Amino acid sequence: MPYVDRQNRICGFLDIEENESSGRFLRRYFILDTQQGSLLWYMDNPQNLPKGTDRVGSLKLTYISKVSDATKLRPKAEFCFVINAGMRKFYLQANDQQDLVEWISVLNNATKITVPKPGEGHAAHAETSQEGLGAMKQISYKTEIIGGVPIITATQEQGEGQNGAERGGLKRCQNQLPYFLSRGAQDQAFIKAGYCVKQGAVMKNWKRRYFMLDENAVSYYKSDLEREALRVISLKEIHKVQECKQSELMMRDNLFEMVTSSRTFYIQADSPEDMHSWIKAISGAIVAQRGPGRSANTIRQARRLSSPCIQRYTPFCSG
Repeated sequence: MPYVDRQNRICGFLDIEENESSGRFLRRYFILDTQQGSLLWYMDNPQNLPKGTDRVGSLKLTYISKVSDATKLRPKAEFCFVINAGMRKFYLQANDQQDLVEWISVLNNATKITVPKPGEGHAAHAETSQEGLGAMKQISYKTEIIGGVPIITATQEQGEGQNGAERGGLKRCQNQLPYFLSRGAQDQAFIKAGYCVKQGAVMKNWKRRYFMLDENAVSYYKSDLEREALRVISLKEIHKVQECKQSELMMRDNLFEMVTSSRTFYIQADSPEDMHSWIKAISGAIVAQRGPGRSANTIRQARRLSSPCIQRYTPFCSG
């Protein structure tokens, strides 16, 4: 789902057809900046890119005439919508139906605030509408649907394998932040799996890693293609998992901490919903393991708490 970051901008992951009519949708991180009057997109969240990395693309909000559902225009592209900007149409794919509806809403609202009515000041009009956007996002955070990151449910995973090559040429390549199912299809015992960004222990740098939670441990890998874990953290070692109170100092959105006896792991999710989902999933797995008579029912309960999903894209770089 789109969410409001620390700079009061609407952000989130979407797929975009950068080359018009190519049918190839690439995974990008979008920032809707109403103060600058622009829609910007990057290879990843700029917080996780090298300093000075330029955006991949941008679009002035004043050029946008309408944003609408494009399901009928692109029937083979799931959750597709279109941005009409002059002579160009930008086709994008949301993560699910609610994600699609919310992006259409915030983009249409944003185009309204960049075109002041005669006699009205642009700044005052923008300030009023920005408050409205913030209020709308608080409502969306109450849902339990995971968004803002690439996800796929178990039923969609099966369909992707059967029809992925038929969806309008939407097959993704590894270097394009695509959806990818290699590990998820092979590992059936996990409770939750997907990409997050983790702070290193020594250099304190931030790298995207593929995390897997099962009934005994949290493991993370260099990518979803790797079979050898970089580290396995037993649930018995984890004292608590919670939203990180240090996020104000680190200036990181969607940050949570996993506290063990030897170290505190700082992990950044791609959206508020995903952060809360990981906290619930890990906490639920700990309860299931330490509770009396660990059984299949307690493990299933942990999965339900986490709204389990498979996040489905590969990182854009090896780091």
